[in-house]
Amino acid sequence: MNKRFELAALVAACILIGAGGVGLPQTAPQPAGGAPTGAPYIMTMGDMMNTLIQPRHAKLGLAGHAQNWPLAAYALAEIQQSFAGIGKAQPKFGGMPVPELIDAAVTQQLKAVDAAIKEQNPQSFAKAYDQLNQGCNACHVELNHPFVVVKAPDASSFPDQEFGARP
Repeated sequence: MNKRFELAALVAACILIGAGGVGLPQTAPQPAGGAPTGAPYIMTMGDMMNTLIQPRHAKLGLAGHAQNWPLAAYALAEIQQSFAGIGKAQPKFGGMPVPELIDAAVTQQLKAVDAAIKEQNPQSFAKAYDQLNQGCNACHVELNHPFVVVKAPDASSFPDQEFGARP
């Protein structure tokens, strides 16, 4: 067996063992009487957009700009999964149906981004990514948040990640 593969398998096993509790509900220590100390924190729409969508949106833009198509495809899949999760976690926002808002604002745009990634076409990617931004911004306006304006990133906020394509 290849030494690099063996090392990678060992590292993966260590991560999985060490992350055994990750993703499980975490409970705060209970006082002596056994009563909970407070309600669990429920993420707001802003929390979900800032933690789930915004970094993936930026990574998608950076990867596409660098023509790192495998990373762009990965970031696209991540943002699509995040949107689906948000639609389930918060079905309504401001009295409006979140899954329908997501569908109207970004579904076609994400399909265009996907097509550009598959074509490995930087011009098509830039156009589709701009249309995605327009869809996001239209949704923000619809939800009375016109001050939340997304754009293509002009610098990386991820200094620990390489966005250039790897040989």
